[in-house]
Amino acid sequence: MTTLAEWLARCPLIAILRGLRPEEAVAMGEALVGAGITLLEVPMNSPEPVESIRRLAAHLGDRALVGAGTVMTERQVAEIATAGGRLLVTPHADPALVRAAKSAGMLAAPGFFTPAEAFSLLAAGADALKLFPAEAASPAVLKALLAVLPKGTLVLPVGGMAADTITPWRAAGAAGFGIGGALYRPGDAPEVVGARARELRRALDIG
Repeated sequence: MTTLAEWLARCPLIAILRGLRPEEAVAMGEALVGAGITLLEVPMNSPEPVESIRRLAAHLGDRALVGAGTVMTERQVAEIATAGGRLLVTPHADPALVRAAKSAGMLAAPGFFTPAEAFSLLAAGADALKLFPAEAASPAVLKALLAVLPKGTLVLPVGGMAADTITPWRAAGAAGFGIGGALYRPGDAPEVVGARARELRRALDIG
């Protein structure tokens, strides 16, 4: 499996598709991949999230890394893996979910906010760490965290990330960003989301 670092090197943006419906999934996935965003997260509090993940994974194959966010239980991890999801994202620090994801052959980017949480998640095998909620932190906080975390740790700020806010985070060492409402909101047309994706890539000087 391609590493998460390799996926992020292609494009450091993770599309958070909260509210996506299964019947929209394929068209939305095509729009995002066509615009250069190849990491797709369907939060588990979306309508029929596992079915959306199944459709995205089956249609996009190796063109994208498809997974789930807001994952709360080991049972959900198993369901996501069975549907073809290859990425676990959580809002909180739960090493057991990281271990479950790794056992299922998935990549894991669990949520954290403190150094203690970060180290426990890395010990469990996390591939990256989701700094959440980033609105309650700052690029300076990220820089301080990276000074004590193992060299090469991938930290992904999530919360409040948009084309006009990501530049200072990138300068502070962010390896990538989870983008929610600034990219996709329920009911948005695929072409609108694709245009936003291209704008975000331009903000990072990658598109």
